Amino acid sequence: MSSAKQVIVIGAGIIGASIAWHLTKAGAGVTVVSESGAGGVATPNSFAWINASWGNPETYFRLRIRAMAEWKRLAHDLPGLPLAWCGGLCWDLRADRLEAYAAEHSSWGYGIERVGREQSARIEPNLAELPDFALYVAEEGVAEPVATAKALLADAERRGARIVAGTVDGLTLSDGKVTGVGVSGVAIAADEVVIAAGAGAAAIASTAGVKLPIETPPGLIVHSRPYRKLLNGLVLAEKLHMRQTAEGRIIAGSDFGGGDPGENPEATARELFAAMKAVLRGADGLEFDFHTVGYRPTPVDGFPIVSRADGVGGLYLAVTHSGITLAPAIGLFATREILDGERDALLVPYALSRFAQ
Repeated sequence: MSSAKQVIVIGAGIIGASIAWHLTKAGAGVTVVSESGAGGVATPNSFAWINASWGNPETYFRLRIRAMAEWKRLAHDLPGLPLAWCGGLCWDLRADRLEAYAAEHSSWGYGIERVGREQSARIEPNLAELPDFALYVAEEGVAEPVATAKALLADAERRGARIVAGTVDGLTLSDGKVTGVGVSGVAIAADEVVIAAGAGAAAIASTAGVKLPIETPPGLIVHSRPYRKLLNGLVLAEKLHMRQTAEGRIIAGSDFGGGDPGENPEATARELFAAMKAVLRGADGLEFDFHTVGYRPTPVDGFPIVSRADGVGGLYLAVTHSGITLAPAIGLFATREILDGERDALLVPYALSRFAQ
């Protein structure tokens, strides 16, 4: 891989941090530009579930499974990442749909175990309400999102990357090629620019005439104060997804992407917290701390956009909703494509060009 290529990565969330780390490790000269600081905007509001769970067609499942494996490689290369393979207990679908999911994903090699009430109680003994039938995947996990992004950026900086705080004014073009970025009135030149700016990606791309078809739905997550250990892993119950963080906070949403905050997010958060507390044994002393409303960068067809921009040279795009799961694979694959021109087969379905067809 070339050591001379200068690359600007716009965005310091988990996707931008992973791309910056992989590029720096591969020998590129990297500048990370972020207005919000390490962790970005969407990443701090993430449920942080690493999975290849239900709802995935097989092509996307294969990308997610590869990404799960890449998390283990990344943890080996960067010891101390706040990563835990805690397992996920799921019963948030009707029984027939749960069974269909289990049959399909098991046939693809996903490690799904069918469990009853007694087994569920052994997995999560502090659940006051247990299902008659659930699915358990021991290989699912979490990466504490902001701490992971900060660790990647800190190591990238140690390896020579530069971190620049500022507002992106726009992309600089010359003869149909992106040649740099204007940041708070200062021009920074580069051989290639990567937009990994989450919900802000579309506005930045538009300054080069590139349209990104993404939506940014809001998602509300509640956070308790740190508390003694009540949950062993991920719990995906009907209209209540929850886990306990490394620092002891229990976080929950009506969906892992966060629920609709409604007209009064504070009231919605309090109601959700009360529902969470009601289903946990030993939670009498559990206290509400705060809620977040994150805006998820979601391509309109639900799948990632990870590719060069058609018709504009020097511009690479990395926008996806499943940032935590996909981050290490996107970082690795984007680096290979940017530096060597090698596009991984797993990324083939996820080019921006699909929206032009």
